[in-house]
Amino acid sequence: MELVRGGDTRAFEVFFDRHSGPAFSLAFRMCGRRAAAEDIVQEAFVSLWRSGVRYDPSRGSVRSWVLRVVRNRAIDSFRRSELREGRNVSDAGLAARLEADERTDVEVERRETSRIVQAALGELPPEQRDVIELAYFGGFSHTEIAELLGLPAGTVKGRMRLGMTKLRTNLDGSRGVLA
Repeated sequence: MELVRGGDTRAFEVFFDRHSGPAFSLAFRMCGRRAAAEDIVQEAFVSLWRSGVRYDPSRGSVRSWVLRVVRNRAIDSFRRSELREGRNVSDAGLAARLEADERTDVEVERRETSRIVQAALGELPPEQRDVIELAYFGGFSHTEIAELLGLPAGTVKGRMRLGMTKLRTNLDGSRGVLA
């Protein structure tokens, strides 16, 4: 990583070869389209190259860091496409005439629950949050997560168990909202 940070193109090629497969797999699972996943991975690695690769080993493995960058790029991509689609509908003045997919009260409740769960996830240590997000939002199995992060399967299962226990404890205080 020191060589990559120093601008060594050969080191970046090795870095890309080592992590682009799992990065593409995550992007593809998140968006479901090959072309979009390729764009997300390309954006992520270009940003890593341009930023001088700000990897901090104290915050986890290189692979989990790369996957976090890819995940964030995928989320940014979803947000951009939602804005673009929403703007096109509202610009035409059709949004007010279309029937909502869900009732407003149901949507408000869903968003509030989502906000509470995201806040609870944010309180977890990064290594526990990563495995939970890969499993529940990325659809990866324990074995796949272990391969992606370069960890033993038992470590992944332990982090998952600890994270879920802490998540459950964090959400107990919100039980009235979630019930």
